[in-house]
Amino acid sequence: MDNKTRTVWLRSALLLVLVVTLAGQAQDSKSRGAAPPDRPFQPTWASLRNNRVPQWLRDGKFGIYTHWGVYAVPAMGPNATWYSNHLYMDANSQERAYHEMKYGPLQKFGYKEFIPLFKAEKFNPDEWADLFKKSGARFAGPVAEHHDGFAMWDSALTEWNAARMGPRRDVVGELARAIKSRGLKFVTAFHHAENWFFFPVWDKTLDCGDPRYSGLYGPIHEKGAQPSKAFLDDWKGKVVEVIDKYSPDFLWFDFGLGFVPESYKRELLAYYYNQAAARNKEVIVTYKDHDLPVGIGINDLELGQENDLTYHEWITDSSIDNQGAWGYVRGAGFKTVENLVHNLVDRVSKNGYLLLNVGPKADGSIPEEVQERLLGLGRWLQVNGEAIYGTMPWIIPGEGPTKLENKGPFNESDALRYTAQDVRFTAKGEVLYATVLGWPGEKILIRSLSGGPDPRHNFRNGWYPSEISSITMLGDGKPLRWEMSAEGLSIETPKTKPCAYAYVFKIERRSAL
Repeated sequence: MDNKTRTVWLRSALLLVLVVTLAGQAQDSKSRGAAPPDRPFQPTWASLRNNRVPQWLRDGKFGIYTHWGVYAVPAMGPNATWYSNHLYMDANSQERAYHEMKYGPLQKFGYKEFIPLFKAEKFNPDEWADLFKKSGARFAGPVAEHHDGFAMWDSALTEWNAARMGPRRDVVGELARAIKSRGLKFVTAFHHAENWFFFPVWDKTLDCGDPRYSGLYGPIHEKGAQPSKAFLDDWKGKVVEVIDKYSPDFLWFDFGLGFVPESYKRELLAYYYNQAAARNKEVIVTYKDHDLPVGIGINDLELGQENDLTYHEWITDSSIDNQGAWGYVRGAGFKTVENLVHNLVDRVSKNGYLLLNVGPKADGSIPEEVQERLLGLGRWLQVNGEAIYGTMPWIIPGEGPTKLENKGPFNESDALRYTAQDVRFTAKGEVLYATVLGWPGEKILIRSLSGGPDPRHNFRNGWYPSEISSITMLGDGKPLRWEMSAEGLSIETPKTKPCAYAYVFKIERRSAL
């Protein structure tokens, strides 16, 4: 065998070995369940945990979503979105009394009769998106389907949707275009897992017990029965349809997610994360209570917040109304701009984010009181957003006398009032931001930034005096006189207030002592 023939033979043999090796590795990977490179996520919790919290959420902090649907027509109750449940489930409820007084007996005027009245004649997605942008929100979007079974997008899976009935518009699609075109990330929220138990579909005296309307009220089943496979398939199919049609950056799930079997949740999240990977998108999922394992998405605290700094990230869904109405309710009151600012600052200082709800009217207009408050929040963020966007929590969240009574969901209180002694910290690079939740007068003493040891722990939270290069107030910008002692950091304030509600001291650090 000459040298040339030997060389060809050796190359062929090596190529054959390489092919066999690669094939074996591929088979071995398949047997171990490894995901192909175009689908990096498998439907296992271990794999799904590899989806990281997006940087856009860590930087953006604040978003808005809307509870808008058929329930905006009656616009009644302490909670507008639960009007139909209380109407059907409790014959002695205030909702039933109001309904029968205004619309007649429930047996003749059911919830479905509100759909033709849900006309949305003033709905302008560009106006909504402009308002959300001006408010300072960095992500926004609608509730895609609430408990009531009415989908707000152009769906091929249910005729009971806003494109075919009521507004006859693809609300989710129009908002997706308007919100994304303004540089905001797009949110879709889902409550439809609760549709299974929301109406008494076992009661044949009511329209919800008529199988002709099961697409809206939910499948007919016995009281107390577990969700059927057909219902669960429909639940998953609707979310997948929204993912495919509108490519949301953020999926928010209500507590009904806890009733969905693990296999459905794992398969859905793997699909969502793989679709995002194929589109080179960063996406996030939020959930309530313990509906997903730790590390799979972010836990949501409804109308609540943590009472101290946490090492895990979390989010609050709160509402701009002050009674937990969620959807528009005639006569409902609203939180003040001061309350909105203070609660945003407090949450961000504790490693949290805020998703603020807005409830539009049935005609698609956003109440003037809501617009005023969102624009007021936006004006504050125009001056002070540097202390919110792109920041991270500091060593401690803050100081001051005002404390939450407990932690977790449903601890939000309009009666809670922060003072000029309440300070919240955030950090970015070589800057520490100290936000004071009230005007401190001519001088403030920040005790956490002392020049001596902390008596509780025998170490310092603050900086050495030689580290501070300058202190200014956002919106003013002029250097402020300061002095550090064992009692804390004393700062003289500007002569005039640069904004309202909360005031940010920007404390800049030298690169070396």
